[in-house]
Amino acid sequence: MKGLAEFVLRGRAQALLVTLAGATSIVFCWLSAAVIGLVTLRKGAVAGGWLFVWALLPAGAVWYMYGDGGPLALLAGTLTLAAVLRATVSLPLTILATVGVGVVTGIATLGLSGVYLQEMATYFAEFLGSLEQSLSEGGQQVELPRVQPAQIAGMLGAGTAMTAALCLLLARYWQAALFNPGGFGAEFRELRYPASASLVLVLATLVLSSTGPQLRAWAMICMIPLTFAGIALVHANAKARGRGTGWLAGFYLLWLIFDPVKLLVVCLAIADSWLDFRRRWAKVESEHHQPPQERDDDRDL
Repeated sequence: MKGLAEFVLRGRAQALLVTLAGATSIVFCWLSAAVIGLVTLRKGAVAGGWLFVWALLPAGAVWYMYGDGGPLALLAGTLTLAAVLRATVSLPLTILATVGVGVVTGIATLGLSGVYLQEMATYFAEFLGSLEQSLSEGGQQVELPRVQPAQIAGMLGAGTAMTAALCLLLARYWQAALFNPGGFGAEFRELRYPASASLVLVLATLVLSSTGPQLRAWAMICMIPLTFAGIALVHANAKARGRGTGWLAGFYLLWLIFDPVKLLVVCLAIADSWLDFRRRWAKVESEHHQPPQERDDDRDL
C-alpha cells in the first residue's frame, strides 16, 4: 500500500489513473476516495478537488444507471474530511465532522434517490415476507417490521460517514508512512473527546432514538465519532500494556461479530471523556518505572 501511495504522489497522471480505476467499480470506490484524501492532505483541497471532478464521471454514471449515489457520496465525504483535517490539523474535529457527512448524505439520498430507496424498501419487504413464511411453516407466527425509505437513507448516511472516515484514516496512514513514519499511530491513539462533546452526541442519539423507528437509524450517525474514539482507546491500551497485533485482531473480530462489543466501545469512549484513561495509564507506568526511594537508615550508612 505504501508503494501505491508513492505512485499516486508522483504526479497528476498517476493520481488520476488510480482514482478513475477505483471510481469505475462500486467495490473499489474506497480506493479512489483514499487517493483523493491523500492528495488533499498533501497538496491541498484544489488538487484533491481536481481529482474529484474527474471521478464524478464514473461515479455519476453509476448513479445515473443504477440510482446508487453511494460512490459519489463516499468520494465527496472523504474529500470534505480531508479538507477539514488539512485546515484544522485536528483528527478529533475531523472525525466529528463525519456526523455532518452522514446527515447530508442521508438528506441528499432522500431528496435525489427516492426511486432507489423505494426499490430497496420493496426488496427488504419481500425478503422479510419470505422469512415470515418460513417461520410460519415451522409453527411460529411472527410479523417482522418493515423498513421504510427514511430508515434506509439513515443507514446509508451512517455507512457512508463511517466508510469516509476509514478512507481518510487510510490516507492519513499513507501520508505518515511516507513523510512521518509512526506518526499516524501516535496521532490515532490520542483520539478522544471532551465531556461536553460526548454529552451532546449522546443526547442527540437518545433524542433521535426516542422519536420512533423512522429516525432511529439516523441516531447511528451520532455514534460514529465515539466509536472511533473508543477504538483509539483500545489501541492506546494495547500500546500501554505491550499487546501485539494478534490481540488487536481478536478485538476487531469480536467488534465486527457482536453488537454488545460495539456498545461497550462507545461506553468506554464516553467514560474516557470524563476519566482520561490515558493519563491514568501514563501515571501508573511512570510510577512503575520510578526507582524506589532510599530509606533513612540506608542514607545513614
